Amino acid sequence: MTTRNPHHLYILTGASRGMGHAMAEQLLQPGHTLITIARGPLPLACPQGAHFEHWQLDLSQPQPAALHLEHWLRSQTPQDFASVQLINNAGVIPSIAPLSDIEAAAIAHALRVGLEAPMLLTSSLLRATADWALPKKVLNISSGLGRRAMASQATYCAAKAGLDNFSAALALEEARKPHGARVCSLAPGVIATDMQVQMRNARAQDFPDQERFHQLHAQGLLTTPEDAAAQVLAWLQRPDFGAQVLADVRHA
Repeated sequence: MTTRNPHHLYILTGASRGMGHAMAEQLLQPGHTLITIARGPLPLACPQGAHFEHWQLDLSQPQPAALHLEHWLRSQTPQDFASVQLINNAGVIPSIAPLSDIEAAAIAHALRVGLEAPMLLTSSLLRATADWALPKKVLNISSGLGRRAMASQATYCAAKAGLDNFSAALALEEARKPHGARVCSLAPGVIATDMQVQMRNARAQDFPDQERFHQLHAQGLLTTPEDAAAQVLAWLQRPDFGAQVLADVRHA
C-alpha cells in the first residue's frame, strides 16, 4: 500500500460486534489505515482518505492469523505510516458455570482467543516492525474480572489476569528497546454488550453474582458500546499512554 501522506495504522481484533465494532466505526476516518480481524464479515463504509481491510480469520486458531499479520507488515513501507497501534480486543466468555461443568474444548477456545491470540499477534507485530522508527502502541482490552475473582468466571478471569501480567512483562521488555512499543492493559468499564446479556441469563444456581448484573442493567449503569469505544480510543491517544500499564477508564 502506498499513501500520499503517512497514515496512522490501527490493527483491531474482535471488531464484528459490541465495543469492537464501535471502535472500528470511530477509527475509520481520513488519515487512518484500519485492519480489522474477526471471524465474520465486517461491511463498513470507508471514507475518502482512509484505508480499510478486514481479515476474516478465526482467532481460536491464532498462529495463522499472527503469521498473516507478520507477512502483511513486512510487505509494507514504514514511511507510509506515522504510527502503529495494535488493539487486542477480542475475547470469549464460555458458559457461565463452575469450571468443573465446562467442557475442556470451551475452556481451551476461550484461552486461545483471549490470551494466546493477543500474545502471538503482539509478537508478530513487534518482530515485523522492530526497525520501524515510529511510535508503536499495544493496547490490550482487559476487564475488572482480571483483577477481581468471580465464581463461575474462572476461564475469563484467568484470560484477563494473564493479559494484565503479559502486558506488564512486555512493557518492561519494550522499555529497553530504542523504538520499543508503549503498552497498556485497559479495563473499559461495564458495557452493554452480549456478554452482559449472557451473565443476566445465566442460571442463578450456577452464578452467585447474577443479581448484581441485573441491578447494573436495571439502574442504567451500563456504558453504551459507542461511549465505551470513545473512552478507550481517547485513552489510546493520551500523551502518557503506557505510563500506567494496568489501567481502568473509570480511574482517569
